[in-house]
Amino acid sequence: MSDPRTPHGAGLGLRRALLGPLQARADADGDDARIDFFEIAPENWIGVGGRLGRALRELTERHAFVCHGLSLSLGGPAPLDATLLAQVRRLLDAHGIALYSEHLSWCTDDGHLYDLLPIPFTAEAVRHVAARVRQAQDLLGRRIAVENVSYYAAPGQQMREIDFLNAVLAEADCDLLLDINNVHVNSINHGYDAHAFVDALPGERIAWIHVAGHHVEAPDLLIDTHGAPVVEPVWALLAHAYRRFGVRPTLVERDFNFPPLDELLAEVAQVRALQAACAGEVRDVRCA
Repeated sequence: MSDPRTPHGAGLGLRRALLGPLQARADADGDDARIDFFEIAPENWIGVGGRLGRALRELTERHAFVCHGLSLSLGGPAPLDATLLAQVRRLLDAHGIALYSEHLSWCTDDGHLYDLLPIPFTAEAVRHVAARVRQAQDLLGRRIAVENVSYYAAPGQQMREIDFLNAVLAEADCDLLLDINNVHVNSINHGYDAHAFVDALPGERIAWIHVAGHHVEAPDLLIDTHGAPVVEPVWALLAHAYRRFGVRPTLVERDFNFPPLDELLAEVAQVRALQAACAGEVRDVRCA
């Protein structure tokens, strides 16, 4: 029997702005089965009680959840925040959440910098980050996943992004949260083949997948915003990843510019339809 805490199918990033519309839809439909799993940022829910805490509890009792951290700063110079990790562990345990991920970036240096900054693609950085990932896994009592991030400069680069990512995964012995939009954004901004990047990943380490929208600043400059619909090249790259590795749990991220809930549910449904097509249940030219 499968673990009900394990994500599957098509999910949605849960933001507080969506709680009301989701509750209204569940009340109207009698269920909210069109979303297979949710993802939350633990920093936004640690210590939250009252009405919001009850709303989260109601959802975690009905759905699989995953957590995606915002502020652990895996690549940073300061010691890992052991207090934060203890709080995250309590949240995961309290809600029966098995999976936790963090960005492969850094965001602190004697205080929070409120941005996800790129880690230099060097062998030294691989060793530094991998040691911190192993420490985080020990403190959390579970494997974690690291997310490939969007970046707009590569200071001190000595390795290709794909080689750096794969080296961290191997040395840390951790999993991958594959952000398909970030692969597409980086491929445009840094001039590489997105399909070849996906092909070079260790598929056995992919825990789940993100898709999201971005802003087109210029033909050769995309900005990862999570504030727009998912575009066709990202859907096509997701299909390519399914063909390469098999269908994996996949969720839609939206952080602002929230459309009506039906539009977000349509994107979740598009994920599910693509999963069915690529699993051979429905023929789709993108998965032929």
